[in-house]
Amino acid sequence: MNIFKSLTVAATFAGSALVATQAAAFDLGVVAFQMSAETQARCANTVGGEAEKLGWSTQVLNSNGSLETHASQLDNLILKGVDALILCMSKPVQFDGQFLAAKEAGIPVITISSGASPHTLFDVTPNEYIMAAEAAIYVLGTINFEGNILAQRFESNTGARIRGSILDAVLAENPQVKIVGEHSMARTKSWQDDVRNGMSALILQNAGNFQGVWASFDGQALIIDDLLKENGLNKGDVSLVSIDGGQEVYRRIKDPSSMMTATVAIPFEDMAAKAVDMMNKIAVEGKAKDDLVPGPYLFIPATLVDKTNVDEFLK
Repeated sequence: MNIFKSLTVAATFAGSALVATQAAAFDLGVVAFQMSAETQARCANTVGGEAEKLGWSTQVLNSNGSLETHASQLDNLILKGVDALILCMSKPVQFDGQFLAAKEAGIPVITISSGASPHTLFDVTPNEYIMAAEAAIYVLGTINFEGNILAQRFESNTGARIRGSILDAVLAENPQVKIVGEHSMARTKSWQDDVRNGMSALILQNAGNFQGVWASFDGQALIIDDLLKENGLNKGDVSLVSIDGGQEVYRRIKDPSSMMTATVAIPFEDMAAKAVDMMNKIAVEGKAKDDLVPGPYLFIPATLVDKTNVDEFLK
């Protein structure tokens, strides 16, 4: 059993040095917001697998993209009195109340690609600003910094929203490139239909009038790639650039019939393993959080992948 909660109910997480006496009884709650997204499934499953290697008891939950379900799952895990929580692609702003409740109950929380919260230990994430700049500049480079692009956004996720903001900043310095059509994904539970419907209309409306497509994450890009092919486009007709990484995206970058041009590969498995390792150091071994992560983020590097290096990532 973890003694973190018994010693930290009245303390902040930062600087706490605590030692669990029986790590084998450690009970970890793992929640992913939407596991129909490959990246979130990779993240949550890796957290569960790494925790089990330590002999921890784990419960991996999928909120299926529902804010209500996510809140309920967090409430239940806090009420159950788990020893710690690791959350994949959660939403600190929307669930501030749950995060505060966990903190008051002495339950340490580490998030992955979710954004910072004053009530959690830290967020394990790539530097969204650096990744977003790489992707935005790359897609503009594929059209020689001149022409029109389509954009698929997602504003309710912190990381995806930052990516869109950086795209706007890059475009502000390159006014010869214009967004002629954009769609913002609003639904999280049926996000595939949302993207398909929105981008299908834009592709038809702007046929022959765009040279590139920017998507805020790869799941969107895969749907857009299918739509572009259904509309008769071939590889090289337009560039399609996104962020996240994964075997399906790498396969399409290599595929001569796909428009997928590049992605920025986030090492989700490494991030998940790091989250578990850090939770073990802090909540079980009793090391001070600030000695390990001096701030609200633990940054993990990401890599731009295109045809020049995709073979290094294909398995």
